[in-house]
Amino acid sequence: MRLSQMLLDTLRETPSEAEIPSHKLLLRAGYIRRIGSGLYAYLPLMWRVLNKISQIIREEMDATGAQECLLPQLQPSELWEESGRWETYTKAEGIMFALIDRQQRQLGLGPTHEEVITAIARDSIRSYRELPQNLYQIQTKFRDEIRPRFGLMRGREFIMKDAYSFNSDPSSLEETYNQMAKAYANILRRCGLSFTAVEADTGAIGGSASQEFMVLAESGEDEVLYTEDGQYAANIEKAVSIPPDAEPSPFSEFEKRDTPNTPTIASLCEFLNCSPTTVVKNVLYEALFDNETVVPVLVSIRGDQDVNDVKLTNTLSNMASHYGAKELMGLNVADEDVQKKWAAKALPLGYIAPDLSDEYIKPSDKIEPKFLRLADETVTNLKNFVTGSNETGCHVVGANWGEQFSLPETVVDLREAQARDRAVHDPEQPLQFARGIEVGHIFQLGTKYSQAMDATYTNRDGKEVPIHMGCYGIGVSRLAQATVEQSYDDDGIIWPLAIAPYQVIITVPNMNDTQQAQVAQELYNDLLTAGVEVLLDDREERAGVKFKDADLIGIPYRLVTGRSLQDGNVEIIKRADRSSHNVPISDVVTTLMQWLTN
Repeated sequence: MRLSQMLLDTLRETPSEAEIPSHKLLLRAGYIRRIGSGLYAYLPLMWRVLNKISQIIREEMDATGAQECLLPQLQPSELWEESGRWETYTKAEGIMFALIDRQQRQLGLGPTHEEVITAIARDSIRSYRELPQNLYQIQTKFRDEIRPRFGLMRGREFIMKDAYSFNSDPSSLEETYNQMAKAYANILRRCGLSFTAVEADTGAIGGSASQEFMVLAESGEDEVLYTEDGQYAANIEKAVSIPPDAEPSPFSEFEKRDTPNTPTIASLCEFLNCSPTTVVKNVLYEALFDNETVVPVLVSIRGDQDVNDVKLTNTLSNMASHYGAKELMGLNVADEDVQKKWAAKALPLGYIAPDLSDEYIKPSDKIEPKFLRLADETVTNLKNFVTGSNETGCHVVGANWGEQFSLPETVVDLREAQARDRAVHDPEQPLQFARGIEVGHIFQLGTKYSQAMDATYTNRDGKEVPIHMGCYGIGVSRLAQATVEQSYDDDGIIWPLAIAPYQVIITVPNMNDTQQAQVAQELYNDLLTAGVEVLLDDREERAGVKFKDADLIGIPYRLVTGRSLQDGNVEIIKRADRSSHNVPISDVVTTLMQWLTN
């Protein structure tokens, strides 16, 4: 391709919308252009990158026996109502674009395709003889992001590969799941990425287990905890650890003390000269379920720890049936605005005790009359602890479970693991912290969707049983930008060879120099004949502009038909390390072919 004929509009200044390096570089190098909030056009160079990534994905998926298909982007609400996710996706999380057609039918633009593929399996799979099956597609997806940002990292329209497996039992599902994990690792390695696989929360997709594939980068929105021995890695939403040991309490007798102006753990510990590990803090939340029931929640956790909202959400979701509901719709910290919905009187915020009276809850048909009291595991063994007194300006010290307070019946892991905590598998291993960009996520769904949508098969015993399912997603457009986030320098992008839009760019410093132009043209033709993907920069631009553009767009190899022609050579520059090599004109094609195939 000749650059003089290509749609390439590079920018010297960074657009104000760009926040992270990869977003800035993709805009400046003419790979993408913003069309609207969270909406980007993939320009010719970017489309070549995306096609290369997609081809690698296809090859690895096909190698597992998966079959490619294409599912509709418009999905009828009835399918999502069968699975119970319509309200969650259109109202609670609000991430699905929903519309009504001219026949007044509700439709959604697919952020994912579990419901559609389950309906297909329900109609198509009858017997155990037809299992296992694994279908995948590469397609545009849609999410109504509240705050689209970082270019292709968090957009409202994006390209994704999603696969769905159908298995006869949990062991068959686990086999496919492990197969997909290997395929994903192969994909990311072939794309030239440094990555790690981490345990993850299943979120709105659901299921019994999931794993995220993270590209480590400082700009990553996800937080990862891992051990240096390589035996543990998890998203912070899912991570478990052994917290620091609690310090001995300095208080041996129970008493109520005046503690004015100490609504925070830090101010309280400074006032009482005690460690936060000796404090039981009590945090109020409001849980809203799909039957409109509001449940005030009181969580007791050690003072030096924070509540992990994802773990709390999962705990509450599992308790939905206790309140006659199917699912949790929302979770909020009970600030002053939230309290107005259900508080009968002003709450002693900052001074709440584990036995906060249920009388603080106003009577209502839609409000649970009693606090749901939960305790994190960190508080169970505390002795002579400090906690609130339910009176503003006062705390109690020297308190104990079974004496002054009753330990809540429900004790679960609700704390957020932290860097430097001890690893569960080896307490000698401290957890390390890193940021990552999630580019892939695989799930063991089990029978969540097949049971809800009646997708069954006849097993060997002649019984109708639910199909076991898995789903496996990888962000194609996100992976492309994540690669840039991990591979760039001050001058531009450094594409790995496997997914670079072109392998070689020939730069002609002076198009008016007959020898430079002629040698460039001959090399261009020879490389094309040899099957090399090559760009020819034949623009009427200054040499400096061409060199800067070549660095910016990140083509792995640059040939320069400049001064070295006087000695019968062409300069070849490797973008990755900037090394320069003078190669005889007659050896250029052979040399490049060797480098490209090694």
